[in-house]
Parts: sequence; C-alpha cells; structure tokens
Amino acid sequence: MKKNYGLMIVFVLAFVLLTAMTAFAFTPDAQQAGSTPEPSGKDVLVVYFSATGTTKGVAEKIAAITDADLYEILAADDYSDADLNWNDRNSRTTLEQNDRSFRTEIGSDPVNLEGYSTIYIGYPIWWGEAPRIMDTFVETYDFEDITLIPFCTSASSGIGRSRKILEENAESGKWLEGRRFGGNVSEDDLRSWINSLQ
Repeated sequence: MKKNYGLMIVFVLAFVLLTAMTAFAFTPDAQQAGSTPEPSGKDVLVVYFSATGTTKGVAEKIAAITDADLYEILAADDYSDADLNWNDRNSRTTLEQNDRSFRTEIGSDPVNLEGYSTIYIGYPIWWGEAPRIMDTFVETYDFEDITLIPFCTSASSGIGRSRKILEENAESGKWLEGRRFGGNVSEDDLRSWINSLQ
C-alpha cells in the first residue's frame, strides 16, 4: 500500500509539472520573437528610421511634444560607417538608393497601428530621397483613416519628393506636406511646426 501511495504521488507531481510546462512553455521567448507591441491607448505615433541617431533625436522631441508612442524601424542588417559612405559609389547605401525597386529588410518587430489616427514618420535624406527601408515600411501597412506627417533630417537637403514617393508606395492614408529639420532643431521650433498643422 505504501508503494502505491509513493507511485501515485510521483504520477501526480509529474502531471502537475507537465500541465505547468504546457501552460507556460517558453512564454517569454514566444512573446519576444515576432511579437506585436500592444497599443497604449494613445492616438499619435511617431515612427522613425535613424542610422546615425540624428533622426531619432528629432523623433523623440516630437513624441514628447505630442505625447505620442514611439516606434523605431530597424534594419535587419545594421548599417556600418562604410555602408553610409556617400562618397563611395559601391557603398551599401549608394547601391540601395540607386535602385528604386530595392527594399531593405526590416528587423524590428511589427507595430500594431490600431487606434492611431496620426502618424509622424521620420527618416534621414539619402541621395535626395527617403532610405529604401521607408518604402518597405509604407508598403507593409494599411494606413486607411490615418493622417501621416513626414519629417526628415538633413544638414542641407530638403524633403524633396520623398513624401510624394512614400505616399505613392503606401497607396493609403492622408499624407500632409513634410518638413526638413537639422539635428539640433529646438523643441520650440518643432512645437511651432506641429501647431501649424492643426
């Protein structure tokens, strides 16, 4: 009888352990791999790609002013300094920008656009246009009923046709005129621009 109790206890413990493993099997890892961040309840999102940190700084200021969520577009393969060398005809960015059909792979988790009515979309200007990863992004999502406000960073080049090209590739959303900013733009200047959009 004692042997049977011992055997029953082993089976019960094994059953409990298997049930717990099934319920929680690698849940953290499963959520991290390919997870989609849940909306925070805010209706403004700032999306940006920043290879050197300049656009990131402007995006963070805009997010602070508008009380928006932030989403960073990351390249699946990070850009090195050599990749960003615009003086090299064979650098990665030169080759990508010279091929309008090229689509850089996104490495960051997908973003859930549900609940957002306004998206500020930021990027550096490369060879007079948005980086190809921005084309990848706008072609991936449906922006129906969303107002998109592009902004770019550059030392001197304007936003040019980058907004129009992104709008054409997106095929959805209401796109407003964009604006170029230097990396040291003040919050007051950004706030003035944002208020002018109302």
